[in-house]
Amino acid sequence: MSSLSRELVFLILQFLEEEKFKESVHRLEQESGFFFNMKYFEEKALAGEWDEVERYLSGFTKVDDNRYSMKIFFEIRKQKYLEALDRNDRAKAVEILAKDLKIFSTFNEELYKEITQLLTLENFRENEQLSKYGDTKSARSIMLLELKKLIEANPLFRDKLVFPTLKASRLRTLINQSLNWQHQLCKNPRQNPDIKTLFTDHTCSPPNGARAPTPVNLPVAALAKPSNYAPLGAHGGPFQQAAAAPNANALAGWMVNANPSSSVQSAAIAASSLTVQPSQASVLKRPRTPVNALGITDYTGTEHEQLIKRLRSAQSVDEVTYPAPQLHSWSVDELPRTVACTLHQGSTVTSMDFHPSHHTILAVGCANGEMTLWDVGLRERLVSKPFKIWDMATCSGQFQALIVKDSSISVSRVSWSPDGNLIGVAFSKHLIHLYANQGLHDLRQHLEIDAHAGGVNDLAFSHPNKQLCIITCGDDKLIKVWDLAGRKLFSFEGHEAPVYSVCPHQKENIQFIFSTAVDGKIKAWLYDTVGSRVDYDAPGQWCTTMLYSADGSRLFSCGTSKDGDSFLVEWNESEGAIKRSYSGFRKKSAGIVQFDTTKNHFLAVGEDNQIKFWDMDNTNVLASTDAEGGLPSLPRLRFNKEGSLLVVNTSNNGFKVLANADGLRSLRAIEARSYDTSRATNEMKVSSSAVAVNNNLVISKVDFMESSPARPTSIHNEVEPMRKSIEKPRGLDDVSDKTKPWELTEIVDRVQCRVVTMPDGMGPGNKVARLLYTNYGTGVLALGSDGVQKLWKWHRSEQNPNGKATASVVPQHWQPNSGLLMTNDVPDNVEEKFPCIALSKNDSYVMSACGGKVSLFNMMTFKVMTTFMPPPPTSTFLAFHPLDNNIIAIGMEDSTIHIYNVRVDEVKTKLKGHQKRITGLAFSVDLDILVSAGADAQLFFWSSDTWDRKKMIPIQLPSGKAPVGDTRVQFYSDQVRLLVCHETQLALYDAYKTELLQQWVPQDVLSAPLTCASYSLASQLVYATFADGNIGVFDADSLKLRCRIAPSAYLSQSLSNSQTAYPLVVTAHPQEPHQLAVGLTDGAVKVIEPSETEGKWGVTVPVDIGLQNGRTVSSSTAS
Repeated sequence: MSSLSRELVFLILQFLEEEKFKESVHRLEQESGFFFNMKYFEEKALAGEWDEVERYLSGFTKVDDNRYSMKIFFEIRKQKYLEALDRNDRAKAVEILAKDLKIFSTFNEELYKEITQLLTLENFRENEQLSKYGDTKSARSIMLLELKKLIEANPLFRDKLVFPTLKASRLRTLINQSLNWQHQLCKNPRQNPDIKTLFTDHTCSPPNGARAPTPVNLPVAALAKPSNYAPLGAHGGPFQQAAAAPNANALAGWMVNANPSSSVQSAAIAASSLTVQPSQASVLKRPRTPVNALGITDYTGTEHEQLIKRLRSAQSVDEVTYPAPQLHSWSVDELPRTVACTLHQGSTVTSMDFHPSHHTILAVGCANGEMTLWDVGLRERLVSKPFKIWDMATCSGQFQALIVKDSSISVSRVSWSPDGNLIGVAFSKHLIHLYANQGLHDLRQHLEIDAHAGGVNDLAFSHPNKQLCIITCGDDKLIKVWDLAGRKLFSFEGHEAPVYSVCPHQKENIQFIFSTAVDGKIKAWLYDTVGSRVDYDAPGQWCTTMLYSADGSRLFSCGTSKDGDSFLVEWNESEGAIKRSYSGFRKKSAGIVQFDTTKNHFLAVGEDNQIKFWDMDNTNVLASTDAEGGLPSLPRLRFNKEGSLLVVNTSNNGFKVLANADGLRSLRAIEARSYDTSRATNEMKVSSSAVAVNNNLVISKVDFMESSPARPTSIHNEVEPMRKSIEKPRGLDDVSDKTKPWELTEIVDRVQCRVVTMPDGMGPGNKVARLLYTNYGTGVLALGSDGVQKLWKWHRSEQNPNGKATASVVPQHWQPNSGLLMTNDVPDNVEEKFPCIALSKNDSYVMSACGGKVSLFNMMTFKVMTTFMPPPPTSTFLAFHPLDNNIIAIGMEDSTIHIYNVRVDEVKTKLKGHQKRITGLAFSVDLDILVSAGADAQLFFWSSDTWDRKKMIPIQLPSGKAPVGDTRVQFYSDQVRLLVCHETQLALYDAYKTELLQQWVPQDVLSAPLTCASYSLASQLVYATFADGNIGVFDADSLKLRCRIAPSAYLSQSLSNSQTAYPLVVTAHPQEPHQLAVGLTDGAVKVIEPSETEGKWGVTVPVDIGLQNGRTVSSSTAS
């Protein structure tokens, strides 16, 4: 249905409401699914009209759509059940139990049993959990409060809870306008036309003489009747405006109510190679409902909804969404509020920013112009860069005169680039500095720009057209965009006051920048010369900062007025209106409050000598802390990317590190690793030789080397280092005369680790071909070489209170009550099968194939929802597009890649280039690329926007090795580095530069061919399996081996001695960095963890000592 047709439905709804067609109004609301009338829903629920309540809901969601919907229907049916019990209608209660509540037993059998047991009680209030159940009326009211929260949180109701703002009798007005227009076209218009019908166009009968046209007005009895619908507010209109009638000055809907009197801004552009895609401007011309820019999160994507709706209409089978184990209940304990340490900087801290992937590395800017790099885990100052002018000759005369007159300068902003390779520093006078991160102890001067006349107030990084750029703003009222060579690409003019902050962002393929000025104006810019698309007033109309949530779906701003009133608000992007305002500030502030967001759920503000936290969905303060005192009146603060750490500046020229439970564990682990490393390093004796003892990789004498500058890419002893680790380098004077070396951790006995074998494995002779953890970490999914998939799940218990996968508890082989197996189509005439599998991000369905058609399975019922892509050619690898669950990249046996749209059941395009079958696919959201790997040992890089081929590179095979075998690819957490696994090697590539960074080849105790490899959580480790049964644990950044898990540690004695079984596949737990699962050639699946006393796999290999895996370094150049 087109946008105008949807708007017509709203007009009809308004007309029916005004004319008191009550039943028709609600029937149309339900049938169209465009507007959910919460008032009507409440009336029916309070009246106990449960059939009507569910019928009305059915127009917007089904019980199996997502976890929110399931919870909504459960609460309604539970209330209906309790009411039947309360009036002693046992027969009705049994009917409700069997008919309405039975469906929920599939995913929570214990709860269903508990509900059933209520039948045995004389009064269900004897149940402890129901002891506070009051009368029916109060119970319904309490239930409604819960339902409203669930409905507001449910993405299927997004933008459907508020009716658009319409003038009274809008449909009548449009009809009158149409009649006026028809009357104007009459050849002989009468002065008082007689309108008798709307079924045909109006024409006046010929008179004796022509008369002037007269406006036509229908008699409107209800013209003055006000609409009972609420005006458009927090949620905005749920439907996009038609692209055919664009507003040329709209940015994602913000110009709907933009200030019409604002002056036309201009933008001066410098000559550059940066161009704007034609699609950008056109897309910006229509308002958009906010979408997740970085990924489809669980049960929030409209693509998921469309896919399910399409499948529902196309399939006769019942399908339901596999729910999350439970609605995630955000806890105050997840906030980092415990002071882990206090560090002294030596000058007032003005800005802080955590490294995007090293979660304890912190850049700090100071009031004296100094920029410092800290490892807050080690509590060490890694690098300090006092302010100095790098090249005075290139600076403007204005700056030179200013600095001579007053040499004081402070840092206004420090910021890491998205890949962590650059640090930008903005100063209070004219300049920005850009440092290249050559290793966390080695920052190189990369670029100095005299960017603005006056202070540079903010700095940020952005990727317009895949080109990394720096965005700055300053006292000269300008926003400027620079490339990494220092060339000015854009200069945006239009603010009438100094620009205070910038917030670059991307929605789908649209790149734009929000800016705020000290007069409270908010503007938005595309990378073009048209000027600002938005002119809005920020709350308080003074200094404001804008930030997006981590997933890019929600926009917030925080600032202070000149009178000292502080404001924290969430914006509705589709309307440019404030969605909610958060309360809890003191009445007056002496400066400007600062804020940050984390985990897509929490906000933190520094105010009143403390840190205040909000839940994004609640306007009241959730918690606060004074961090044990010592904070300034308006603290500056910053979360790390995991949300486990929070830094806040102190009044005495330092900062404090606050942590939650996860953060404290990480800090303790780093401290322990640092102790182990420093002890081993300090006990090494300097010598000129190194020997390996009895193949156990123990080094007795080593050459110690100072850290050296970054060198061109080369392979060192079959390992190519890219950058130094975060441990602080030690000089020769720090090395003691003791000779206790670092040792490779070897796990050779079962007592050294924890292992659990999945019950009812794949069976003898049936290899485990593919293996995945569910995204919630509560289950393991395996695909056998016979095409059958099996799922094992862990449940909550006293031994396992969080219900996550663990090697300490045996899981359940999970099947639906129907006893169905997820069995793929496996043709008998296929010589070689290529099992492949992909799991949707919300665990609701799994897609797989094994020589035949691709099947889409429901993860709760195990039923086949649809099949597609019958051979030939055979599918060999599957990957969901990270931003659209309807788009699937399918690697084929004939070496092509099909980009398939599930929703419309068609192949959008075919990618050709490989010479052999496809064996690996990986998407990078940040780089907008798809990387493919084939049995031809080649890597292809494709644009995920246009699907054009960008580059091809062969993997560097050892001498004498033929390009055969599977090549797998997986992106590092920074979405730039790429892990490549081939039977001959592990390798790391920079996908942005398409360059090899590091390479490791089988050697010594790990000399067998590799079978598979996988990153751990947050890409801290790499797990690799080998054809002799060994498992290697490598540091992800350096590919240094830190631990070997021998077959004897996890296989039975007979298997480990005979070597008949070995792991074909390995996967890492999505939330536990030291847990892995392996699938074996004998059909067994095992989950492996370190012993509880150790808690981790070995220690980090010492760095800067000239050694790799216990062998002396020798080098050979990589081509």
